[in-house]
Amino acid sequence: MSRIALGTMTFGGSGTAPWNVIGGLDLKAADELVGIALDQGVNLIDTADMYASGETEEILGKILKGRRRDVVLATKAYSRMGAGPNEVGLSRLHLRNAIDDSLRRLGTDHIDLYQIHAHDHLTPLDETLAALDDAVRQGKISYVGTSNTYAWQLAKALGVADLRGYPRFVSLQAYYSLVGRDLERELLPLVNEEKLGLLVYSPLAGGFLSGKFTRDSQDASGRRAQADNPPLDRERGYDIVDALRKVAERHDVGVARVALAWVLAQRGVTSVIVGAKRPDQLHENLAAVDLELTGQDLAELDAVSALPLEYPAWALNGAYPSRTP
Repeated sequence: MSRIALGTMTFGGSGTAPWNVIGGLDLKAADELVGIALDQGVNLIDTADMYASGETEEILGKILKGRRRDVVLATKAYSRMGAGPNEVGLSRLHLRNAIDDSLRRLGTDHIDLYQIHAHDHLTPLDETLAALDDAVRQGKISYVGTSNTYAWQLAKALGVADLRGYPRFVSLQAYYSLVGRDLERELLPLVNEEKLGLLVYSPLAGGFLSGKFTRDSQDASGRRAQADNPPLDRERGYDIVDALRKVAERHDVGVARVALAWVLAQRGVTSVIVGAKRPDQLHENLAAVDLELTGQDLAELDAVSALPLEYPAWALNGAYPSRTP
């Protein structure tokens, strides 16, 4: 997989909130972005059935006609796709329908990476994994992944898959940024221990780390100004932006490029998913793979964004002798 992946949440939904705020791009504009990404070596494109209520997958399917073999195509399921009681979740019934619907909208006979978008507390894990196993055996999907799960849920799923002989989750798609490092507490160690791929979404924290937000200046037109998501501590965030700006000045690049390069430099990160509304935004994001941060850069950014210790880390930190020689 390419180190940068193209996210498609900005495709479609021009007349429907919140998609019109997130992007609302039509077929022509979306096709231009996909073309730029492929020309720059991106081979992973990520989408989800819920994006613009399926319109995003339809747009992407049209764009990829004749270019399907050029990409690793990833999509997701869990969210409500209709009014019925079985049009949401991870039951065998919903997954079977969701997979077939995504295949139809995407205009393909298989999905390379099929990810569950969240944990379903109402469906037995065995049922979900068995349904995914069926789809793999039928050739409809090649690999399975997960997203937005707690570490214990992911660990349990891996254990059940090993016990039953189901396909293991090969990847976790999760939020990770300089202002959102919660992943490092439990999920990142698990990902590294189990050798899973880590696909990072929202590495710029919904635009907060784009360089357009400071204590004295706010971008009133951006997604972050209209939808304050992912949540963050603003004052801490502004300190991080200040540190990013100093590093960016040393390298003569933009703040966003440094923020992306920091995520790419973290152990365990396989690919960083970036979205864009305009070609210039995409070009700037793609350039992050060529920015090599120095030890000083990383140390400064780590220090200003470090998480406070939580239990049991503070209890174990230095209190017990290491057994490492």
